[in-house]
This record gives sequence, structure tokens and C-alpha cells, in this order.
Amino acid sequence: MIEDIPLPVLLGLLAALLLCSAFFSGTETALMSLNRYRLRHLASTGHRGARLAESLLKRPDKLIGLILFGNNLVQNAAAAVVTLAAVEFGGTTGVVIGTIAITFLILIFGELTPKTFGAVNPERLAFPGAYVYHALLRFLPPVAWSVSLVGFFSNGILRLLGVRADQTDAHHLSIEELRTLLAESGALLPRKRHEIMMRVLELGEITVDDIMIPQNEVVGIDLDDDWAHVLDVIRSSGYTRLPAYRESIDNVVGILHVKRLLQHAALDHLTRQTLEGLLDEPYFVPEGTPLNKQLVQFQRARQRTAFVVDEYGDIQGIVTLEDLLEEIVGEFTSEPDAGGSDLQRDEVAGGFIVDAGTNVRVLNRTMNWRLPTDGPKTLNGLILEKLETIPRKGTGLVLNDYRIEILQTSGNVVEKVRIREPGSAQPRAVASG
Repeated sequence: MIEDIPLPVLLGLLAALLLCSAFFSGTETALMSLNRYRLRHLASTGHRGARLAESLLKRPDKLIGLILFGNNLVQNAAAAVVTLAAVEFGGTTGVVIGTIAITFLILIFGELTPKTFGAVNPERLAFPGAYVYHALLRFLPPVAWSVSLVGFFSNGILRLLGVRADQTDAHHLSIEELRTLLAESGALLPRKRHEIMMRVLELGEITVDDIMIPQNEVVGIDLDDDWAHVLDVIRSSGYTRLPAYRESIDNVVGILHVKRLLQHAALDHLTRQTLEGLLDEPYFVPEGTPLNKQLVQFQRARQRTAFVVDEYGDIQGIVTLEDLLEEIVGEFTSEPDAGGSDLQRDEVAGGFIVDAGTNVRVLNRTMNWRLPTDGPKTLNGLILEKLETIPRKGTGLVLNDYRIEILQTSGNVVEKVRIREPGSAQPRAVASG
């Protein structure tokens, strides 16, 4: 009879049952809270607990069935112990008090506390728990049979609802989810590495039009030009690849690799015929091509330079592999670029003097600025779009908190501007546009 069992033994049995309930509840939450990508990484490195947890999570129906079977078993046993003890020691009133007491005990010690701990520290509970559950399923046939029987009825109901328990979510991440994951990585990643990874994810949103050298800024060789001038362009351009054309860039003939001249006669002995024999066939890409696709195309075609053409086949500019890579890792080339000599600090008036023909994206990348990039490609185009007129010298406007003052115009274009960064001293007289 229950009265023959000493009270300390009953309390010890109750404590053991509550401890088992805490184990089942805590490990359930911990296993379901595990970071699947970290789990996969740990499992691939040979972590035994991670491998067992990953195996159990492949069939969540069996795992959840085992946990619920065990948890309900120990909680019902705990309730039975309290009820029997209440009947013997307190009668009907004792049963009421005991029922209320065991409910609070299970909620606090068997559910809320262990589940909260498991959610906050999933690996500390999940990996040891995986060993226990693996052993229960493998070495205790009655437990495995009971779980299978419960799972049979549960899966039958799920099938009626159109759900298959063996088809779990593959946990594939979209680009937006990857961005969020990187943004939340915080100090876990070095700042430079974090920036590079974010830029890689943004390649699909940037096109060749955004980073190309516009047609009017392309430095090349006119094969019909005076030969002395051709040689002078080759010597002074500073580029390793030069487009060769006749009369205009729209009649491009090929690409000259300047370094190849070192393998042939010196420039003083170079002839037109030899030069034309060194040209590579031009490579064309349509405008609007995303950079992630263009990177693959450069690799497949084994090309480093491409002419960007519109729907009519007219050349709009040139994009190089170096330009594309700089979108990922930042400036690294020693060749002339749009963000170097076109930008100077104004020590007297403050801010920076900038050539308005500079590409906005290059300017942002070079100076770590945040000027708008969802409109015109050049600073001149951005200003004209904002003002909707050709501004006069001295006109000012604000773009994304950057104060811009027009310093020089010519015809229908803006040539020079002064840019002051957010937070810099306010100029004496700047109109807002």
C-alpha cells in the first residue's frame, strides 16, 4: 500500500520523474532550435553528437513521437504518484491540492524552465540528448515499437492532410535571407570579409551598364589615324588593353594587348600590319546583363574585356573583368580609374572637387559614399535628373544628405562640382534643389 512507502521515497520518486520530464522537454526544444547550417558543419567535421542529432532530425516524426511518448509517460506517472499520496494522506481535499501542486510543478520544472534553457543553449542539451534518444531507439525494442505504433496512426492522419513526414524542409536560403544572415553575423565576420560577401550577393542587382566605361571616355587606337599619334596613344595610355577601331569606336576591329608588343619589335619598329596582326577579336555583351552572369560569361569565353552594345548593336561602353572584380573586393588595379584624378580634396572651402562625369557607383566605392545608384550612372546625370534643368554655377542641391554645389558647366552638361559629406560644415550660400 502507498502508506507503507516512506514520504522521502515518494518525494524522491517525484523528483526523478520531474527530472525526466525536464530532460524530454528541454531536449525537444533544443533539438528543434539547432542552427541547421552549424549542425551540418559540425557533423561534417566528425562531431559525434551533431551527427546523431542530424540523423534524428531527418525523421522528425519518430523523434517527436519518442519525446512525447517518454514525456507523457513520466508526467502521468508523476501525477499518479501525487494523486495516490494525496488520497492516503489528505483524502478528497488532498487530491485537489495535489492536482494543483503537480500542475505547477510540471509547468515550472518539467516544461517552462527546461524549454527556455534549451532554446537559449540548444547545443548543450541537444547533443547529449541525441545520444540518449539514439540508444532508446536502437537498444530498447519496446520503446521503438511503441513509437512506431504511435507514428503509424499519426502519419496516417498527416497523409489525409496531404503531408508526408519523410519530406522535411531542405532549408534552402534565398538571396534576401542570406543578406539577413550576413547582416546579423555582426562581429563574427571581419568587416572586409563581410563587405565582400555582401557585394557578391548584390552582383545580380548590378548590370554591366553600371560599371562600364562610357563610350565617350574610352581610350583606344584609331587605325586610320596618323601613325605617330597611334604610337603616342600606346605609350601614354597606361592601359594594358586598348580597343582598336577605324574612325569611331562603333567600327571596332579588335583588342590590342599592349604587353604583347614586348614579345615583338620595339614600338619604333612597329608597323600597322604587325599591329593589326596582334589584335584579338572583339567580344560583345548586351546592355543590362547582370554582373553575376557576366562573370560566368567572362570565364566561359576566356575573355577579360567586353564591348557593351544596345539593341541596335551600337557600342555603349567597355566593361572589363577588373572592373567587375573591383565591385567585389574594392579598388586594386594600378591602371587609371574614374575615381582617382577626377576627385580632389578642397582644403580651402572644404569638401571634394569632383568631375561630374564620374560614375556614381565608382565614386561610392572609392569614397565609401552613399549617393543614389538606382538612376543615372554618372554624377552629371544624377544632378540633371534631380534639378530637371541645366544648372548655373553656384546652384546647390542635396542628394542623400550629400550637399552638392555646381562649380562649372559647359553647354548642356555639368563638368565640376563640390561635394560635402553629411555632417560637414555648412557652406555659406548653397541653394537647395
